[in-house]
Amino acid sequence: MENKLFDSINMKKIEQIAKIVSENELSEITVSVGDCNLTIKGKKTPPAPPVMPVPMGITAPVQSAPAPSPTIAEPVQQKIDGNVVKSPIVGTFYQSPSPDKPPFVKVGDKVKKGDVIMIIESMKLMNEVQSEFDGTVEKILVSDGQPVEFDQPIMVIK
Repeated sequence: MENKLFDSINMKKIEQIAKIVSENELSEITVSVGDCNLTIKGKKTPPAPPVMPVPMGITAPVQSAPAPSPTIAEPVQQKIDGNVVKSPIVGTFYQSPSPDKPPFVKVGDKVKKGDVIMIIESMKLMNEVQSEFDGTVEKILVSDGQPVEFDQPIMVIK
């Protein structure tokens, strides 16, 4: 069988086919002449791993962290006078229990330790966040429905 194949295709042609496989990074090519088949296998390159979208608020350890938002993270931490309430988890900040209900707290409201002051939704679970401080809500640093990261400042209570 090999003799028939080599009679029909000379070595120069086989080398040309091998070059095509290599240059085009093909895994293999099969040439059929009559009832004879010649398969030339190239270097198999594994397919690139699928790129998975990273949920907002999560960064892989090898990636550098994004620059902090100038309106929230750094300036707020540098000149805050009062107690900072930070997000206990990664999720979405909500001021009220539902869109048709009033917010748990507004700027100027007095709160006591243990009062529910916000909800952080994470993985379809609504997590009520209670105040760790007694005082008055001085600032709310994020907008309703905004994604938040773990330990991100959310509110200032004075």
